[in-house]
Amino acid sequence: MTSPVESVIRPCADFPSLVRLSGGEILVECLLREGIRYVFGIPGDRSLPFLDAIHRVGRKRGLEFITTRHEQAAAHMADAYYRVTGRPAVCYGTVGPGAADLIPGVYAAYADSIPVIVLTSQNQLTRIYPDHGSMQSLDQHSLFRPVTKWSAVVNHVSRIPELVQRAFRVALTGRPGPVHLDIPSDVIASEIDLDPVKAFPEPRSYRPVERPRADPGSVREAVRMLAGARLPLIHAGSGVLRSDASEELMRLAEALKAPVITSLSARGAVPEDWELCLIPGSPGAFVAMGMADVVLHVGGKLGDMDLWGRSPPWGEIGVQRWIQVDIDPEMIGLNRPVDVALVGDAKAVLSQMLEELRGLEVRADRDVGELRRLCEEWERGFLEVAMSSSHPIHPLRVVHEARSFFPRDAISVVDGGNTAVWAHYLNRIYYPRTFLWAADSGHLGAGLPYAIAAKLASPDRSVYLLTGDGAFMLNVQELETASRLGTEIVAIVFNDAQWGMIKGAQKLFYRSRYVGVDFGDVRHDLVAEAMGCHGIRVERAEELRGALREAAACGRPAVIDVKVDREANLTPPDLETLAAIWLEGCEVPVREEFVEERVEA
Repeated sequence: MTSPVESVIRPCADFPSLVRLSGGEILVECLLREGIRYVFGIPGDRSLPFLDAIHRVGRKRGLEFITTRHEQAAAHMADAYYRVTGRPAVCYGTVGPGAADLIPGVYAAYADSIPVIVLTSQNQLTRIYPDHGSMQSLDQHSLFRPVTKWSAVVNHVSRIPELVQRAFRVALTGRPGPVHLDIPSDVIASEIDLDPVKAFPEPRSYRPVERPRADPGSVREAVRMLAGARLPLIHAGSGVLRSDASEELMRLAEALKAPVITSLSARGAVPEDWELCLIPGSPGAFVAMGMADVVLHVGGKLGDMDLWGRSPPWGEIGVQRWIQVDIDPEMIGLNRPVDVALVGDAKAVLSQMLEELRGLEVRADRDVGELRRLCEEWERGFLEVAMSSSHPIHPLRVVHEARSFFPRDAISVVDGGNTAVWAHYLNRIYYPRTFLWAADSGHLGAGLPYAIAAKLASPDRSVYLLTGDGAFMLNVQELETASRLGTEIVAIVFNDAQWGMIKGAQKLFYRSRYVGVDFGDVRHDLVAEAMGCHGIRVERAEELRGALREAAACGRPAVIDVKVDREANLTPPDLETLAAIWLEGCEVPVREEFVEERVEA
């Protein structure tokens, strides 16, 4: 076992086996033992012992502190690092406003089950819980509890190893998610004599590293049900990505002759040009959802974008049989009753199913090729729209040019409202962990920090961002972070000077009575130049390919500011469907005569 680095050890005279370490040094050692590479955040004076320990100890062993320009971006970057690598990262905020600023980014990670380690500084133990008038006082423990799996206050320096180890155990086991440690300034500065062998054990001694498997009898029942199905269907959620189960999923689909639909957050779990993949939201997917006699649902919760598993478009409950695999038993049957429940890790359970299927005869006799052709026809329709005009530029043209320019294994980041909808139609994803989008939160502003962290995590891959202009401006200050770090990303901004999705809904339902949805034309290319990045403005479609080549070759982070068709951008084909989902139970549209009656009254 590696002991703390020589420069930190201060032997205890009375007990030679002990060493004297500060709270900051102990925290750094704990993070190093977990293989942490990055701490993202903005420094504060309450964290100085921790920062100094990173400088003296952490850097020599691969730990870096990355300064962002806003704590929200720090949380988004820690989130994205895990999405790309499967390894957690840390975000940090100082007491009060620094901690509060982390919340939006932590919320997005919580919504998508991403295990981010959140650290906050706090005032001295003698002044907190309850506070009695300190500047920047904030009940950070309570603040983070709704958006984390677990939150704790470290009330003594001796508890740092124990609580850090517990934080990693909670974050990485079961359904993953962010965890929070609130560390008072006097705790992080305190020193203590401890035995490093006992204080810093290997991770496998305090958290499980084996993947939990499902009940063998239930696996056998599920496999026989699938083997006897005429049209088995696999619906893959993001749990497939979290457990690195794509290979097992594809092998099972091939053995069952079963088409695969992913949730929007699980895109990339299978290649979207694979013969068994049905693009979510496409006609082929909807036909399969209704026709399948047995559905295998792996690692997801059937949220609103999956239409809650309801009929239609899914098959009728009691007729269409349902098998659900999830590591969290509380997710079983959350939105649709199941016939067989398999509680366990997706990779482990799919491996069990493959083993059980060996030697069984598979009945499936439906033509999956016809379903796939429906997807391809649907996609060709969008491509025709994309290529139909040059000026003003249709949003689909921007998506098509970007996807056709970057290599298949490029990391694609999407941010925005209607921009995300347009991107779905033509921005195909081919590999696991190459699609980043704040799916379940729908959080805007995550895109630029996601892209920066993705490039840090995978420097040899191209990283491109498709973002609306409203979303881009929410964290535009991180262009300086990208420039300082030298992360050569390409951000493509769909510039229509409006909140397109909200304005589109006002157009559809409120007879174009627009409120709060327009803003001025921003030269995002010039903003990029001012922050040390390369900027390009594009106003005609034929300029897009040259702009992409220039951006990719410039040797700096680049921003392509694309003036898209404001009117076309308002109403992507699925906007009305999305509005119906989100406004379910609301009385829209507002009737004109009702408005006039109220005005007269």
